[in-house]
Parts: sequence; C-alpha cells; structure tokens
Amino acid sequence: MINPQVIKFAADTSNYGLEKNSSFIATYKNKLCGDKITVELKITKKIIKKMNYEGETCIFCQASASLLSKLIKNKNVNTISLFIERTKKNKDFKKLLKVKERLNCVMLPFKALQKAVSCTR
Repeated sequence: MINPQVIKFAADTSNYGLEKNSSFIATYKNKLCGDKITVELKITKKIIKKMNYEGETCIFCQASASLLSKLIKNKNVNTISLFIERTKKNKDFKKLLKVKERLNCVMLPFKALQKAVSCTR
C-alpha cells in the first residue's frame, strides 16, 4: 500500500504543466520502468525562479517532482549539487526514499533538473 503522504505530495499539481516559454528545459527517461519527465526552469541571474514539470510518471516520480518544484525556488544554479544532497535529507523526501525499489523513480526529476541546469553553464 502506498503511504497517504506520498499520495498527498503527488496530488499537488500546482507546478505541473509546461509553459513552453523557457530556455531551460530537459527531458529524462528511466530506462528501467519507462517513466519520462520533462522539467522547465525559469532562471533569472542564475537564480531558479520557477520549475514546472510534465511527464508520464508513476506516483513516486510525480510526488518527487511536486516536492522538488517547491523546494528549488530561489536556489542558485551554481549550487545545485549541494542542494540535491541536502534535499535527499529533507523529511518529506525521506518518506519517498524509504521505498528502495522506487529510488530511480524518485530521483528522475533530480536528473532532469541537473540536465536542464547544465544548459545554463
């Protein structure tokens, strides 16, 4: 059974849907399960102002993308690696990371984020 908190995270779709007016966009696909996610970043002076996402994903990937899209706001693109390591220790992400079989699904939005940020450098 899926944790109700995971369902709650996935149900928050406030940043779901691409606006298609960003220069920083990346798609990443999980070859193991077929999940596919696209992230779109709005960046001003190296600061991420907004992250939108869209994809064909499982509930774990959806929950991860939803949480990530909120936590990434106002973060500097130059410190993304540090941000990702800290986020893995976030209490809400810890709930997602408990399901070890779905680790690749949870990390998919992070991989897409890193790919999009690499375009800014």
